[in-house]
Amino acid sequence: MSQLASSFIQEQQFLDAFQQAIEKQSFDRIILSQYKGELEHLEKITLRVILLQDQPVLSALYRYKTQDVTKNYPLAEAQQLIQDLLAHCKQANILTHTEELQLKKNKKKAMLTVTKNQAVAKAQTLEQQQGHDRAKHRYVDQDSYFLQPLGITDNKAQIIPSMARKWKQINKFVEIFSGALDQITAQEHTLRVVDFGSGKGYLTFALYDYLAKQGQTPFVTGVELNPKMVEFCQKVVQASQFTQLDFFQGDVRTYQPEHLDVMIALHACDVATDFAIHTGIRLNAQMIMCAPCCHKELRPQMQSPTVLKPMLQFGIHAGQQAEMLTDTIRALLLKAYGYETKVFEFVALEHTSKNKMILATKRQNFEAPDQAVLAQIVALKQMYGIQKHSLELLLNHQWDQQDIGEKC
Repeated sequence: MSQLASSFIQEQQFLDAFQQAIEKQSFDRIILSQYKGELEHLEKITLRVILLQDQPVLSALYRYKTQDVTKNYPLAEAQQLIQDLLAHCKQANILTHTEELQLKKNKKKAMLTVTKNQAVAKAQTLEQQQGHDRAKHRYVDQDSYFLQPLGITDNKAQIIPSMARKWKQINKFVEIFSGALDQITAQEHTLRVVDFGSGKGYLTFALYDYLAKQGQTPFVTGVELNPKMVEFCQKVVQASQFTQLDFFQGDVRTYQPEHLDVMIALHACDVATDFAIHTGIRLNAQMIMCAPCCHKELRPQMQSPTVLKPMLQFGIHAGQQAEMLTDTIRALLLKAYGYETKVFEFVALEHTSKNKMILATKRQNFEAPDQAVLAQIVALKQMYGIQKHSLELLLNHQWDQQDIGEKC
């Protein structure tokens, strides 16, 4: 048999294995590398099956030297697409739940090898023992280009050890966001997202990248006071070619959008969190995500109920009680104004122990504030002698704009 005929058979076996993996739902991903075609600076293509509008599609991540481009194709076109790309790549790897197939080509021949996918098999065993369905899932693709200029990965797309905590935080944030996104009712392909206090943009970039790869059309704005941070983030935006992501120098006082679907405020200090939540409620945001910090407003007002005085005589307990009371009222106000609200522990954020998340999603049937919930707030305020809570005042149009807190 000629080497040409042998190479053809090897490639056909590779394509057949791909099709069988798709049909048996054992396909994990295919990686095409050492590209030698007409697309300049293309390094590799990674293809996975994802769900878009409840329909499986083949999602292809084209990784160039300076950017990532994602395209989605119908599964019916998958075989032909892989065959066309294979003609311009010297190496291709298919990973299934049990095997890894590698096709290597040179000018004379093609060689197909099949090995056991030890990593996937081991991960599956661990997941089964823990009662999970799949191996550990990351919501942010480690190959995404934007992670490099942000200092999360190196030029080989490997996580920099000192940024492992930040990498975990980013994925946890997008995981929480993803779960809430499935619950919001007025969800369209176009989503307007505002991130108040975006900092270096770790979460802002990750959110934009995630939405784009899910087939959404995101319009994301990071709002940040530090001009150097804004300048840096804009450069990363341009390098990543994220055309509908931008950064605004300012805060919740100076950036006033006319519309938003998702409002995010992580570590907006003290009552700046209240202004951010109020912005979300006022603009009928479908999702509100907050990680409050620096709870200063209520503690000076608090008068310990007689039965609690022995406990609250200790400063640390009084501080914890003030934080709990502040965020309870925030959560109850969100609930009263038409939101399903959760308060839970978020993964520890870098440089701080503040890891509480308030997550609220809009209910469909909201017509007027829930008076029973508002009565609960009144009772709590009376119990602790609280006269002023900023979010409540904002919602009642009684706030003096001069009193807003600053971002930490």
